[in-house]
Amino acid sequence: MQRPPLSIVIPAYNEEEGIRHGLERIVEMKFHEKYEVIYVDDGSTDKTYQIVSEYPVTCLRHNVNKGYGAALKTGIRKAKGEKVVILDSDGQHDPKYLDTLIGMLNAYDMVIGERTADSFQVKNRQGGKRIIRMVGEHLVEQKLPDYNSGFRGFDRALISEMLHIMPNGFSFSTTSTLAFLKEGYTIGTFPIVVEERVGRSSNVKFLKDGSKTLLLLLRIIMIFNPLKIFFPASALIFFMGTAWGVAGYFLAGRFPNTASLLVIMGMFIFFFGLLADQISMLNRTKR
Repeated sequence: MQRPPLSIVIPAYNEEEGIRHGLERIVEMKFHEKYEVIYVDDGSTDKTYQIVSEYPVTCLRHNVNKGYGAALKTGIRKAKGEKVVILDSDGQHDPKYLDTLIGMLNAYDMVIGERTADSFQVKNRQGGKRIIRMVGEHLVEQKLPDYNSGFRGFDRALISEMLHIMPNGFSFSTTSTLAFLKEGYTIGTFPIVVEERVGRSSNVKFLKDGSKTLLLLLRIIMIFNPLKIFFPASALIFFMGTAWGVAGYFLAGRFPNTASLLVIMGMFIFFFGLLADQISMLNRTKR
């Protein structure tokens, strides 16, 4: 059987109210005839799987809800195309942009649909997104594109090598953006307008997912550049200890014990940072 040139992977969880919108558009534009279209039902408890099964697309299914990232991993692993495109199933991403994205994949390793200023966005998430952007730009030392846009495409071989560091939760998009930038791959962007989701409200809640966002920040740091945190912290503590020790020597004629502890702590933090950096490089090793 001939390998399809591209696979479209769409995760879905309890989207019975809005999933027909995207399915109808994909069938109407005949993407199911040109490419492999894979829907991944992530353990839905409603009629999502039954609705998708009515259409001429492939539908995979998780027995339990594993998360947005886990659904994408399943779809990417099963995909046969040389390129993979992902988009949301809730009606926010219009398939009309697929031709533009697919065309750009010939020139870039990753292509991201960047949301315009007039696109719909949930306001109570914007503060957390700004913090993640600041941390991400500090780690990769360059401006980030729309790092958590769910409308994007990759070279399947490249993203497959990184699946072991991708989270099972909602931060798949963020982690994949940073991973491609950190590894020096090319990223292209183009503007898209995102509409308000159809059907139920989003699963991401400000209070419930606030702690997850903090953990995501720590995870991103430890995966991509732990020395960005360890080195400044170790240097600050080391010089604080040195300054306190010098002041103690001239004022009291001795090097204070607390200063010795601070100097030693700074050295230990630095060496822990080196170790963490080596471990992060091993974790990012291609598989």
